[in-house]
Amino acid sequence: MSPRYAIYYTPPPFSALARFGAGVIGYDCFDAADIAYARLDGIDPNIHKLMTIDPRRYGFHATIVAPFYLQGHSEDELVAAASAYAMKTAPVHIGRLTLAAIGDFIALVPAKVNGGILQLVAACLETFDAYRAPLSAADRERRLKPGLTRHQIELMDRWGYPYVLDEYRFHMTLTGVLPERVRNEFRLALDQAFAERTTDSFELDAISVMRQDDVGARFRVLRRCALRG
Repeated sequence: MSPRYAIYYTPPPFSALARFGAGVIGYDCFDAADIAYARLDGIDPNIHKLMTIDPRRYGFHATIVAPFYLQGHSEDELVAAASAYAMKTAPVHIGRLTLAAIGDFIALVPAKVNGGILQLVAACLETFDAYRAPLSAADRERRLKPGLTRHQIELMDRWGYPYVLDEYRFHMTLTGVLPERVRNEFRLALDQAFAERTTDSFELDAISVMRQDDVGARFRVLRRCALRG
């Protein structure tokens, strides 16, 4: 089966933010290895592991270009294109991050909306669209979730994903879908765990080319390309 690729933002390896996110989900996407879970006060470790299955598949990240299959280009060409893009693109200030509920899951999001992030993500979407194979009928059906608006479906059919351009929101996922009975407990525990980082200022300083070897595998970092423009 062909691998899938994605363009993500992943924090610098060994940074406090990367360690925090990897510890919450129990997976380091740089080493492609399971790691010890961070202790979340009030959360049963077995429930913690169960509620982070989905983010563990993708690694701690913010989506720039959603997962896709290659068409007409090789992996080396994709990595080279990402490196070339990064060399001419300046880092973008994110500022402080805060915890937020997005639907039924919890993520880190910028404390303030930043138009620079949206511009960078839109430019990446257009740049790497040439490398993306069109959605298969099966993938389209899988992404055609209940509740999508007509506009989101149009975006999905054009770009392969419904949450792009004006529907995009920068976020770094920490949990899967949380049942209502545990949602509040997770929010409180994650607030406490992230408390030391709430005054830190962050920067979108790189884009990472990610690879998923097959549908059952986890994404891992192929190349983290520092933004230098």
